[in-house]
Amino acid sequence: MTTASAGDGAAAPPQPFLLTPHQGEAARALLSYVAALPLDSVDAQLLAVVVAVRAARSGAGNITGTDLRSLRLEDPEGALAELAAAGWEVPGQLIGGDPDTPFGIVVPGMAPGPGHVLPLGKDARSRVSGWSMRTRLAKPVRKGSSAVRLAALFLAAHCSAELVGHAPDELPVACYGAVPTLLEKGFLAEVSGQSYRLGPAVGHLAGLFRTPEEVAAAAREAEERRAARETATVSEATPESWAAWKGDVSPALLRHAEAVENCRLCRLPFGRVANAFMTPPAPLPMPRSALDAYDTWRAAHRDCGREAALFTVAFRTGHGHGPSYGQLCKGLGWKKLPRELRGVIVSTLITEGWLTSTPPVPWTLRPGGTAHAQGIVLPGQVARAGR
Repeated sequence: MTTASAGDGAAAPPQPFLLTPHQGEAARALLSYVAALPLDSVDAQLLAVVVAVRAARSGAGNITGTDLRSLRLEDPEGALAELAAAGWEVPGQLIGGDPDTPFGIVVPGMAPGPGHVLPLGKDARSRVSGWSMRTRLAKPVRKGSSAVRLAALFLAAHCSAELVGHAPDELPVACYGAVPTLLEKGFLAEVSGQSYRLGPAVGHLAGLFRTPEEVAAAAREAEERRAARETATVSEATPESWAAWKGDVSPALLRHAEAVENCRLCRLPFGRVANAFMTPPAPLPMPRSALDAYDTWRAAHRDCGREAALFTVAFRTGHGHGPSYGQLCKGLGWKKLPRELRGVIVSTLITEGWLTSTPPVPWTLRPGGTAHAQGIVLPGQVARAGR
């Protein structure tokens, strides 16, 4: 990968990320699986991505002759032959048969049950499949070669929320030759050695990649918070302890705490307010069930980031402070959500930049960087955002 940068262009408002961090991990698992297959051509590898994600639940990926032609492979017969040589069961009718009849390609190791080589939940599979299609059909690459589109998938999947990535070791060799085209077309904004930045127009395709060090650091922080919570003395706040706490904090934090305490719209109980400020917050668990439930929930609330950012502006205007997680979800009509799911929803919106907060201070949710880029800011920030 060479050092270069794309030409300047008009910046468009960023679109919401198509994948959550959890789904980004699933996308990278799909690509890692394909990269490890004994396939020689990029045609076969690109076709394997499409078939494998469709087969991840049932063990067989349905594909029609029309689907195959739409991939615009240079040698579709050769690609199918490579899959067959790798042990996949490829129906002969795919070439020359009815173009609208779906035929199942059986993928070894993906039969339902233990030992599955690519275990994806129903919603994660659907989201990753949609992401892969949107990435292949993104305007800068849709007319490109198989190598260009395969490179786009790998490089997008390995980009962080800041649109910065590092080419993975498993990137197919043929994809390196496609990098100049990705740069020229604006899929990549810049490239330096193995590092690169995704173009802003396709930033929503980023897989929200985190390095092992970042994942480990996040796990350590969560463990430290958990340990602090467990060792903290659990006691109900009293007017005396609350007054002592307020006498020992900064003026800015005091103003915020009293805004929540005295909010005539919230009318929160004394104990809830005092304990929330005085007690270190416990980390929210994120079990697999909550992550899978989030996939289903997000599919039905595709514009939730924008809605949440706008809600925090209106809430703060009326209340003088931000909403809690529960107030945010209730105010937007996201009712009867388990606490763990609420945590996944809000944490993801913070990761995506729709929201931000000032942990561990409660009631500080407000629009984040992604919202700012779309003009969603707090009233006092309007002038600064317009500069």
